Amino acid sequence: MGNYNILMTTKRIETLVDGVFAIAMTLLVLSLNVPQLTYPTTDFAIINSFFAMFHQFFIYFMSFILLALFWRINHTQFYFIKKVNQTLLWINIIWLSLIALIPFSTNLVGCYGYLKVPIIFFDLNLFFIGVLFSLNWYYANKKNLLDKNANKKMVKSRNKTGLALPSLALVAIALTFISPEWSSLVYFTLFFIKG
Repeated sequence: MGNYNILMTTKRIETLVDGVFAIAMTLLVLSLNVPQLTYPTTDFAIINSFFAMFHQFFIYFMSFILLALFWRINHTQFYFIKKVNQTLLWINIIWLSLIALIPFSTNLVGCYGYLKVPIIFFDLNLFFIGVLFSLNWYYANKKNLLDKNANKKMVKSRNKTGLALPSLALVAIALTFISPEWSSLVYFTLFFIKG
């Protein structure tokens, strides 16, 4: 199985993260389907079809922005994480598998966003992304994989910040039972949380 105490630099994992995010963010556009209109059609019919796709465009842009936010925060984490052992590597690989699932869960909501199950699936996707994201930072700190310049106050602050996404995902799941189509708006509060 190998020695799980072997340490490695973060460069390879950072390259993998960049690649997975680039692909996931690109695949998001596939959640938008070109309207199928009967020939001959008019500009007015195309404009109407765009308005009908409002929720699909909304979930696409929201997912793209969330992925950009996760990517930025991950790079901030790895500014302080200087070493990686096998356990931290696997935490990141499982986390990336959930990141790669975002285009699917986005497409599901784009097609069936008026139903509860697709939205809850999307929210659970984000919940587990948040849990593993938080676990990544917690584990790196616990195993002394952080840079020596990472002070205790900053580490503690990031531990609290890491709980924001899982908490918001649980709020979104609860709101899905009240207003499925608009429950995802809670994720925009992430922009007001320092991290």
